[in-house]
Amino acid sequence: MSITLVAVVLALVLGHVAPTLVAAWRHYHWYSAWLHWLGESAGDVWRGRYGIALALVPVLLVVALLQWLLDGLVYGLVGLLFDIAILVYAWGPRDLDLDVEAVIDAHDAPTRRAAIARLGLTGEGAALDGPALVEAVFANALQRWFGVLFWFLLLGPVGALLYRLAAQSAAATDLPEQNRTGARALKTALDWPVAQLMTLAMALVGNFDTVFSAWREAGGTRFRLDTGFLAHVARASVRVELAEEAEEYAEEGMVQTMRDLPELRDAMSLVWRILLLWMAVLALFVIGGWVS
Repeated sequence: MSITLVAVVLALVLGHVAPTLVAAWRHYHWYSAWLHWLGESAGDVWRGRYGIALALVPVLLVVALLQWLLDGLVYGLVGLLFDIAILVYAWGPRDLDLDVEAVIDAHDAPTRRAAIARLGLTGEGAALDGPALVEAVFANALQRWFGVLFWFLLLGPVGALLYRLAAQSAAATDLPEQNRTGARALKTALDWPVAQLMTLAMALVGNFDTVFSAWREAGGTRFRLDTGFLAHVARASVRVELAEEAEEYAEEGMVQTMRDLPELRDAMSLVWRILLLWMAVLALFVIGGWVS
């Protein structure tokens, strides 16, 4: 777990210090070419619901083999560097906080629309749709940060790359229909436990009653592979936090300064708090391991 702490910090720092270099490194053209080759060569198996396994299993076996071979070299240092490199590679691929900052700092409508499009939202009214911006921030946080982190914790480099390649597969537009359905089902299955843990962390760093009520209303209590509850909970949490902030200003007799895109700012703040809580829990496990 100490490896995870170091790797996450490195991924965040590198994204800010050398964003161009990291963005150039986090490309998956090789995987797109691999999918294209399988589409031409694999036949009927590739077109089935479980065809995506043909793409994922060989790659993950290679990573697992490398992890095993490198683990004992130079007192484990080479294996440690390999683990960190895979997590940094699977992180993102774009840095969420930089994309959100680009939306907030945009000085004109075309620039802001382009920045918002990098969060997956399009349309003339996207910048004015606060709830949609909140959903976009949390959907991207799940896919860019927390999904990779969770599966790295469980399965090491294999888990981190599994999640990233599953996300790439689910977003691919040239897969056969049944194959694409299977890829999206796999991505949802990988997302579901992460979304549940994000919701729990949101309850701890935000308004617990609001989060719990919204989670139940959205069907989060049901064991169903659907992560829609996360967006519902995030909207409710941000709405309550903004209302509480306005109430505090009113009680103190102060005039609240109207910030641009308040929902987006609060959503990103909430995501940071969730990540910090996850990291704090990891740190406690690391300290506990050292003590014992």
